[in-house]
Amino acid sequence: MRLVQFGTATAIALAAATPALAQYRQAQPQQYPAAPAVAPATQASVANLDNRIVTLERQISDLLRAEEENGHRIAQLEAQLKQQKENSSARIAALEAQLASGPPAAPQSAAVEPEVQKPTKAVADAGSKPAATNAVATTETDPAEEAYDAGYQLWKAGKYDEAVGALRAFTSAYPKHRRTSWANNLTGRALLDKGEPRAAAEVLLANYRSNPKGERAADSLYYLGQSLMKLDQASQACKAYGELEAVYGSSMRADLKKMLPDAKAQAKCA
Repeated sequence: MRLVQFGTATAIALAAATPALAQYRQAQPQQYPAAPAVAPATQASVANLDNRIVTLERQISDLLRAEEENGHRIAQLEAQLKQQKENSSARIAALEAQLASGPPAAPQSAAVEPEVQKPTKAVADAGSKPAATNAVATTETDPAEEAYDAGYQLWKAGKYDEAVGALRAFTSAYPKHRRTSWANNLTGRALLDKGEPRAAAEVLLANYRSNPKGERAADSLYYLGQSLMKLDQASQACKAYGELEAVYGSSMRADLKKMLPDAKAQAKCA
């Protein structure tokens, strides 16, 4: 009787617990949560990404092409500079060899009388002609005059580096020649013309100080003032112009006298 009552009570308890168990199971979270859903890429976003990639590739291609072109240009410039340097070295070496060899022997002909030498074709670096020399009854030329004229012609042609090299070779070979004052002055002018006013000022000042009685010492003072103006040293330029007037006032060449007032005005000299 007790067994029947226990079984009946158990069945009643299980029946009552079934809905609660079902509710408990429903309330429990899943053991493995589902992965969040990923929205599929749209056709527009894919196309936009493709366009960005294409644009980036085009930019990289342009950069590489520009780099190659720049490298080619640099290589060409280096080759040109190397060729110019070699040509300049060859000309200077030939000039130095000519200076070292001395005057060439001139052939003499018994049937023809020797011609009277004409004055050298070299002209003053400021535009005036050099003083005429006495005619000499000989066919031999003066290698020093030819050496100076070679430097002058290079300067006149705008080949300033080559001119400086040739003129310095001349002064090294003929330090006591009357043209040395001319060559040093023209060296300073070549440096000034090529945009090196500081180096020009040093050469021009040295030419005046070392040989104030030289034929182009006065010119060196004038162009010293011009160099100082390029260096924004107007007060120092006025001192150079004042020295020029004080030392060479009456003996100054006409073209220097003509240029000096404008130079002083530009420097605002008192």
